[in-house]
Amino acid sequence: MTQNPVTAVFDAQRTAIEQSQTLTHDALEAQKTSIGAFGDAVESSSALFESNAELTKGAVHAYFDALEASLPEEAAEFDELREIVDEGFDSATEAQSQSLEAVVEAIEESEAAYDEFAASYAEVVDTSFDAYLEAHEQVEENVSAAAENVEEAAEEIDISA
Repeated sequence: MTQNPVTAVFDAQRTAIEQSQTLTHDALEAQKTSIGAFGDAVESSSALFESNAELTKGAVHAYFDALEASLPEEAAEFDELREIVDEGFDSATEAQSQSLEAVVEAIEESEAAYDEFAASYAEVVDTSFDAYLEAHEQVEENVSAAAENVEEAAEEIDISA
């Protein structure tokens, strides 16, 4: 195929089309990465909740210890209160852990579903772009051939007559 002014236009169009295809794949990968990162963040927050519960439980125990130390001996019994606090924090921590596990599981299922969707979508995108590029190439060949014919015809015309 000879180089003519129209070829540069088609080259620029083809480059833009190929970049759009690449950007589509990059966007799919970025979305997949963000879903995974979100799942990891939720999973990591579980340890934070447990640490926070232990810290708060310790503070409540320290408060009871201080109260108990400030009262006359045998004036009040705080062991039952400590047990109630421990049971409450343990229940809350267990419920929070179960909730977070359910959220993480749902995110993982969503991530798997998105991976399937992204693979299918990428296949459709590639097929569509390939078909478009083939059609684009055919149009380029037709336009280039027509331009060559016009150029040849122009050379054959004797304008001196």
